Amino acid sequence: MKLLRLLPVLLALSVAAPAFAAMPAQPALKITTLDGKPWNLAAQRGHWVIVNFWATWCVPCIKEMPDISKFVATHPDVRAIGLAYEDSAPAEIRAFLRKHPVSYPVAQVPLDKPPQDFDEPLGLPTTWLIAPDGRVAQRFMGPVDGAKLGAAIAAKPR
Repeated sequence: MKLLRLLPVLLALSVAAPAFAAMPAQPALKITTLDGKPWNLAAQRGHWVIVNFWATWCVPCIKEMPDISKFVATHPDVRAIGLAYEDSAPAEIRAFLRKHPVSYPVAQVPLDKPPQDFDEPLGLPTTWLIAPDGRVAQRFMGPVDGAKLGAAIAAKPR
């Protein structure tokens, strides 16, 4: 666990990388958000989707959250889901989000049960950009911002 907490520091610079070979080209993600609502990646088809793995203790994660939130709020063709990748109590994550609000839904993903179709993050934050056709467009290890997200979207044909 200590190593996992150090990885955000080691990954301070965002590195774009292709999807892992083991991950499906069109991953599925069905999850219940912290507010009890179902969220389904397949229902987001036709939009770009940001799938962001983060944790409350991760300083780079906290720093990037407002950037992702602003990007989603200012781009009608972009959706996002935040995945709190930690074993904290849901009430603790909700309290954290009251102090650090975002414009997109958040769900909790326990460390021992990462989503089946997504590779386990090697560090936090880890962000997957899913194209409107449901295919993985890009994976970012380390923090992202609007400029990086915009450039990745502009580089991929619709």
